[in-house]
Amino acid sequence: METTRVAVISIIVEKQESVDALNHMLHTYSHYIIGRLGIPYRAKGINIICVAVDAPAEQIDALSGALDLIDGISVSVAYSKN
Repeated sequence: METTRVAVISIIVEKQESVDALNHMLHTYSHYIIGRLGIPYRAKGINIICVAVDAPAEQIDALSGALDLIDGISVSVAYSKN
């Protein structure tokens, strides 16, 4: 059995037109997603999304890297210690 890690991927969406690409990428990795929380921050015109995942580290890196390549999206990842 492959070793997995729990991580939280924090996403800031600054361009509304990037949402379709973001959702497509999250759907591609949906079998690793534990939960997702989205907060629209209308005062700044952005969306804040936190995605909790349980996946092999290389899959978390692949997802966060792919998300970071989408224009208008900023990504940061926090990993569990074990």
